[in-house]
Amino acid sequence: MKKQLSFLFVLIAANFFIYSSCNKDDYTPPTPKTKTQLITQSNWKFKSATVGGSPYTFPSCQTDNILSFSTAGTGTVDEGATKCNAGDPQINNFTWVFQNSETEILLSAPLFPNGSNTVTVNSITETELILTIPVTIGPTIMVQVTFQH
Repeated sequence: MKKQLSFLFVLIAANFFIYSSCNKDDYTPPTPKTKTQLITQSNWKFKSATVGGSPYTFPSCQTDNILSFSTAGTGTVDEGATKCNAGDPQINNFTWVFQNSETEILLSAPLFPNGSNTVTVNSITETELILTIPVTIGPTIMVQVTFQH
């Protein structure tokens, strides 16, 4: 009986030392991804657009486009299944750079016709990119465009 109690005591003591040596301070949470990592990790597809909270409609030949950014500061717009003009190339290249503490993106070409080359980054997560794009059709309107993976 003494052997069993001694063994049980040693087992409890060993567990105490093992678990007490695991300090919560030893855990280092993963470093959050940068905006560059988030925007370049995968292709972006149009999800929705609004102006002042109301739906805004782009032609379907623009909403089926696939947008990609690379870490080298280049990107592409794939025209998707439908082109607005049959003679347009399937892939359009652009360059981009974050500005103003990564709150804006300066593009070499607008993402949408009549759109500005400078867009505001409202938010960016692992799965969603929300931009505000000034679009000039008569007066300039601020279109909030949501893209997703």
